[in-house]
Amino acid sequence: MKLGRLNHVGIATPSIADSIAFYRDTMGAEVIGDPFELPAQGVKVCFVDTPNTQIELIEPLGDASPIHGFLAKNPAGGQHHLCYEVPDIHEAKAWFEAKGAKVLGEPRMGAHGTMIFFVHPKDMGGVLTEIMETPRDGH
Repeated sequence: MKLGRLNHVGIATPSIADSIAFYRDTMGAEVIGDPFELPAQGVKVCFVDTPNTQIELIEPLGDASPIHGFLAKNPAGGQHHLCYEVPDIHEAKAWFEAKGAKVLGEPRMGAHGTMIFFVHPKDMGGVLTEIMETPRDGH
């Protein structure tokens, strides 16, 4: 397996609208995508472009959302995960499993329209880590 570039930093937020205003007005972000829902993952997401990566804003879609528990512990929101690209999602999953890492579920479609999975923080230096197959369009 070959680790690719850092694709994005996931930031959990109780309000994507408030977070968009923060990144636009306080941080000076100029390219902010439209929020969209991913019902299968229980979240609403929005991408903020930076010169070398993206910030993924993540808001829960109800109490069953995996983000809901994170926000219960961190009501103001905060860094939720890091996402790295890999050339082959299935090869990467096999690699992490062979190393004894706990892969959280099967590969599934992510917000960039490419396959993803997560690796448990206890096996990743304390950081929830998303692994995603490199998007065809480079984003």
